[in-house]
Amino acid sequence: MNPVTDWDEIDTVLLDMDGTILDLAFDNYFWLEYMPQVFAEKNAISLDESRKFLSESYGELKGKLQWYCLDFWSEKLNLDIPALKKDLGHMVAFRPGAVEFLEFLSDKKKSVYLATNAHRKTLEIKMLNADFNQYFCELTSSHDFGHPKEEQEYWHLLREKFPFDPQRTLFIDDSVTVLESAKRFGIKHLYGILVPDSRKGPINSSPFESIASFEEWIANEK
Repeated sequence: MNPVTDWDEIDTVLLDMDGTILDLAFDNYFWLEYMPQVFAEKNAISLDESRKFLSESYGELKGKLQWYCLDFWSEKLNLDIPALKKDLGHMVAFRPGAVEFLEFLSDKKKSVYLATNAHRKTLEIKMLNADFNQYFCELTSSHDFGHPKEEQEYWHLLREKFPFDPQRTLFIDDSVTVLESAKRFGIKHLYGILVPDSRKGPINSSPFESIASFEEWIANEK
């Protein structure tokens, strides 16, 4: 099921990047499959040991700004993370219907901003393989504000930079935790993504409604 939205009630659209307009399969593969192999080879340990160490390291920082910081992980793991990501850049891909949705928003004359937790270096790598700059008023990273989207400080600083009305703003993100943070801030129109990773099945975005298909949503509005 896809949401029904009165676009006359919306002036500003905030969009997440990974798992929303881009397929999360790239990031999940990189951090959960590729990195354990690389780290195991570099440190002459077993793949199981590598997975255990990385899983524990990720878990300690999940939802914090460092978790999204490529410089932090490069230093911690003694690896050139941006270079490793570039090596797999060909795997970066749009989610189905994402470009059409961005064009739809452009036709609707909405103010559209990218609101991602991704590090600026990650954003640059994604842009090399999936150009979407032309659809946004501005591309923002939570690193610009010193706080991830999970924290209320992020939203206050974002609104200081772009004075949007939360009650007339649409925000789409594949993370329930981030959507809950946006709700606490007062953003009215909130939606999750049913299938952020094309290699996996649907996820539960409850209590938020999920977008199953950008194409069907657009079709319903025409």
